[in-house]
Amino acid sequence: MKVTQVAICPSEASAKAGRPALTPELLAACGARYSRDSGGLQSILSRIDPAHLEKSVDSIFRMVDYGHQSIADMVPVAMFIDGVSIWLAYYLWTLSPTAGGQESSTRYLKVSPEGLVPPQELGIPSSRLQAWRELMARCFAAYQSSLSLWEELAGQNPALMGIPASLLDDPSDSARKKVARMKRNYAFDRARYFLPVAAATNLMMVMSARGWVGLCQHLLAHSRPEARRLGEFIRNELEICAPRLVKHARPLEPVRRALACEFEELAGLARRQGPSWNDPLLSDPQAAAIPFLSVMPPQGISPEDIARDLACHPDRYAPIGSSLQRMSVRFGWSAIGFAEIRDLNRHRTGTKYCPLAPQGFYFALDQLPASAEGSGRRRAMLLEEARTGREASAMAGALLGQAEPACIYWSVLGTEYPFEHTTTADKFIYEAELRTGLGAHFRYARLLRDVLALWYEKFPCTKGLVLEGSAEPE
Repeated sequence: MKVTQVAICPSEASAKAGRPALTPELLAACGARYSRDSGGLQSILSRIDPAHLEKSVDSIFRMVDYGHQSIADMVPVAMFIDGVSIWLAYYLWTLSPTAGGQESSTRYLKVSPEGLVPPQELGIPSSRLQAWRELMARCFAAYQSSLSLWEELAGQNPALMGIPASLLDDPSDSARKKVARMKRNYAFDRARYFLPVAAATNLMMVMSARGWVGLCQHLLAHSRPEARRLGEFIRNELEICAPRLVKHARPLEPVRRALACEFEELAGLARRQGPSWNDPLLSDPQAAAIPFLSVMPPQGISPEDIARDLACHPDRYAPIGSSLQRMSVRFGWSAIGFAEIRDLNRHRTGTKYCPLAPQGFYFALDQLPASAEGSGRRRAMLLEEARTGREASAMAGALLGQAEPACIYWSVLGTEYPFEHTTTADKFIYEAELRTGLGAHFRYARLLRDVLALWYEKFPCTKGLVLEGSAEPE
């Protein structure tokens, strides 16, 4: 695990133009002074003594202690975080929904067994260490076997990937490279469900120092040692760029109690559910992902108003009218894979709810075409590999029922959980258009189409106005 705070220096053009360059805390201090200075930026900068910059910052940051935490919102901080588990990366985004950033993608990168986070960092009990290692090895073996299966299928049936014939027939180097990338993505997309969430990933996040402080407060109060260790690393890096805020980056007892209550509720949920979800494999794994949608339109809104709100909406980034902006929407699925939850969780708006009590295991069985040569053999192979994924998911659920903090590290990306998102209709439409559009993952597209079908039942006037895509490969 490694965390690196990266400073932002002035661009060459900015320096040539003589623009001010301020430390993150001095930037916030200058911004805060706008509430007491009507002379503009130059007036504020003129009163800063270059020989005593710290004094200028201290006089403002004392207000943070008196409840003016919005001052810390003006302190920009970027950090690169390497070598944390896939679960912990997901958890960071749940706590920081408005942060900017990126994460290493299991859709584009192959993950190897060497990438597992060391079990001592995860808090795996010594009594279960051997069993955990053996299960992780089997999960990676299933991942590799599944990857080979999908690569073979794609090689024999290029049409399955949806790659345009013109691109497949193009002999140029650029076209060959693009086709090779799309073939890899096709296989990675379908094989990744066997990957353990204990595998390491890297991510980068940009947000305010206030956001980092809040993140530290949660991480340092967490029951999992990996989270606490990352909290310490982030706190140390935060001290470099925002030293006056570090004293706030500490474990808080209310946060500790809230996290403990949340985990206790999860454990109780797992005990009540028992192992009943681990029934014989369904012929249609998609059947477990039952969609739901509820809306609360503003009073007095007619179908004509809703249709008119989409009249100036030629693409998903275009405006949507006020009636849809004012409409509350709650949507989700009874059980979907953690692989999809990770990205659906990244949508910034509203509130997401995802109790991590395992419900089942998804492994893309529905993506096997029945008519393809060798389909019976491949189905049997995938069903056999799925036993490992189901065992991992069941073990995670059983250990959760025993309230073992490290339970999540037994699960895989195909482990299914309930997921819901509460937002507004304009943001829901954006998400539906994004997740069914160009380059959309096959699973996202199916999930969002199912919810869109419920939307069209309520608002048939929007059919054709919502820019539902065909998820063609990118």
